[in-house]
Amino acid sequence: MFYHLNGTVAAIEPNLAVIECAGVGFALSATTNTLSHLKLGESAKLYTYEYIREDAFELYGFFDRREKRCFEMLLDVSGVGPKAALSILSATTPETLAMAIISGDERTLTAAPGVGKKIAQRILLELKDKMSRETGDMVLGGGAKGTAPVGNSKLSDAASALVVLGYSNAEISLVLKDIDTESMLLEDIIRLALKKMMK
Repeated sequence: MFYHLNGTVAAIEPNLAVIECAGVGFALSATTNTLSHLKLGESAKLYTYEYIREDAFELYGFFDRREKRCFEMLLDVSGVGPKAALSILSATTPETLAMAIISGDERTLTAAPGVGKKIAQRILLELKDKMSRETGDMVLGGGAKGTAPVGNSKLSDAASALVVLGYSNAEISLVLKDIDTESMLLEDIIRLALKKMMK
């Protein structure tokens, strides 16, 4: 199984990047966001997802792990295949997708070519349930003295968004415990948390 490919960008086409590694050109389907980070002739590292069926062996490439994680979560939704997942992530960023799921924003999903209302509703329903399960037991704080369950709605929503982006409960608890969520908008909480995660 491939985890990532690191090589030279040999070609860029709509929804496709070719990465040359040791003389072999790997064709990877990619989002417009990923393609925007690539330059012909320059070195690039793409995280990969293999889609294997009886009649197909396809590689998908992502500029970062958050986008790959969102792609995999979308594939877990019944009725969503790689093309629809790629289309959604080409029309949004992982952060925008996480916000759309939390707020139940169908329009953000249906803006992607080939994604209708029924698929959008299914994505919102299934992923919101999954996020709730994954953040349900989360405890914020470093030790027994400062721990508190996620009860604050903004805090809970921010934690859910970070789950969608592929962060573990431990990472999320650590970064959110120092953020003053009372005075901030949800979007700002998520942005600040992401900045802290990147350090």
